[in-house]
Amino acid sequence: MEVTLNWYLGLSAVLFSIGVLGVLFRSNAIVILMSVELMLNSVNVTIIALAQTMADSTGHVLVFFVLSLAAAEAAIGLAIIIALFRKKQTVDVNELNLLKH
Repeated sequence: MEVTLNWYLGLSAVLFSIGVLGVLFRSNAIVILMSVELMLNSVNVTIIALAQTMADSTGHVLVFFVLSLAAAEAAIGLAIIIALFRKKQTVDVNELNLLKH
């Protein structure tokens, strides 16, 4: 059995859906960041699968840009979460209302 483009697109859709559900229904900030990372990785799977199908190396370069963006997002996001945790002693996004005042 050969793995075709549809398998990769299906896997990407499932991963992206899990990431969206994690962002929408979880209240822990670290889990929300992990869900965003999962969504970015599902986009990477799609880009690589399409680049392989079209025999184009531009997609591979684009994936490196997305990976560097994801690394920067994770570093800045974790720094913000650590700063909020030091102030409020929680990472629950429902209790973090510092920007309202």
